[in-house]
Amino acid sequence: MMGRRETGQGQFFYSFDLDEVVPPDHLVRQIDGLLDLSWVHKELAPYYSHTGRPSIDPVLMIRMLLVGYVFAIRSERRICAEVQVNLAYRWFCKLGIEDKIPDHSVFCRARRERESDTLRRVFEGVVAMSIAAGLVGGEAFSIDASLIKADVDRKKRIPGDQPFAWPKAEEASHAVREYLAALDAGGDEDRSGVGDGASEGGDRRKPPKEVSLTDPQATWVARPGLDPFFAYDANYLIDNKVGIILDAAGTRANRAVEIAVTQAMVDRVERRFDLRPRRLAGDTAYGAVRLLKWLVDRNITPHVPVWDKSARADGTFSRADFVFDPERNIYVCPGGAELTSTGNIDQGHIVYYRASKSDCSQCSLKPKCTTAVVRKITRDLNEDVRDRVRALANTEAFQQSRRERKKVEMRFAHMKRILRLDRLRLRGLGGARDEVLLTATAQNLRRLAKLLCRAPLPLGAACLV
Repeated sequence: MMGRRETGQGQFFYSFDLDEVVPPDHLVRQIDGLLDLSWVHKELAPYYSHTGRPSIDPVLMIRMLLVGYVFAIRSERRICAEVQVNLAYRWFCKLGIEDKIPDHSVFCRARRERESDTLRRVFEGVVAMSIAAGLVGGEAFSIDASLIKADVDRKKRIPGDQPFAWPKAEEASHAVREYLAALDAGGDEDRSGVGDGASEGGDRRKPPKEVSLTDPQATWVARPGLDPFFAYDANYLIDNKVGIILDAAGTRANRAVEIAVTQAMVDRVERRFDLRPRRLAGDTAYGAVRLLKWLVDRNITPHVPVWDKSARADGTFSRADFVFDPERNIYVCPGGAELTSTGNIDQGHIVYYRASKSDCSQCSLKPKCTTAVVRKITRDLNEDVRDRVRALANTEAFQQSRRERKKVEMRFAHMKRILRLDRLRLRGLGGARDEVLLTATAQNLRRLAKLLCRAPLPLGAACLV
């Protein structure tokens, strides 16, 4: 006999325990045991008035945001809809079966009015738990940055050197107001788009090629084989042991900013967690002499390819064909002539070495050397640091760091393919920072759950720590 289920749902009373319907091996149960938000109310108390209507609980908002980023729900409206119907998400957010869900617009207002570093505190709390669990070695770090498209229409742009009458602050969007405030804080910077360098220390000596009218702080990126687009950078500093993200920052896509933010992140990790690596791995973008010297001065071995553009593609002698004599402070060319320096320093770090006119005019190798009257080469004041780093390239430790550096690339692949952060949803530099921090927090939580938790276990004991 075929059974048929009664379709009526008009039962008046229900006996329902939300904790019983969440499986013991569900990810929300695992990450809940790894998350400590007990400090939030005390931390944010100064930012709330003692009068007026009670706000939405900030802990609830943080938990709902984490649901969105852990499970790749890319819309706050969608997050609210999912928490409304998903019992596991309700359990994680500490909501009852009949509790109302905040409106999605609350998230937007909270982000714009937020003055505290709450999201960074949440991120650092997860990192501290990773360190306590022994998942951070503290000896070898890797650094990298990945471009993330900005949420703009690339057609809505102007040339960077073209003056533009930006709207008044009260009439502008949040991203434009943030941009204008950054320009005002810069002092001598005007509002034409010139000098919109990042606050982390990147200097602009020339205006950007293009400025977005929707999100002026986004950087115009033009690379061979790709259609140009506006983007921000996601910067990750990871520990090489199991790939825990120790620091994360959303910045403007700028090479000088990448160097400055690396210094800021290494210093912040040491200040917050008392961790300083013995070696730091990175790609050629981090091979500028300024960063190499900064690392060497702190006894951090740079396992980074040196940024060097002295090689020539036309077959003529490059700087590597000249021999430097440090005792005499001269270069010796392939023909045996000496190139000397006056000692003048250009741009604060470049020294020029020139051959004599008589030596160059009589040299049979001049056609392979230069078409100028005399050959001139440059040397950085810290070239000895570059030479020391070059000497590391053939060591086994350097090759090991190259292999371990793939872990940071895997974090970016996971960010874009699994968590779907290949395009930012929030605009402005502040929005980029928030999205990168929340994504890094979600990745660390998922990593911790995988490494520390086992399932199935009895309810309330799913996590081993």
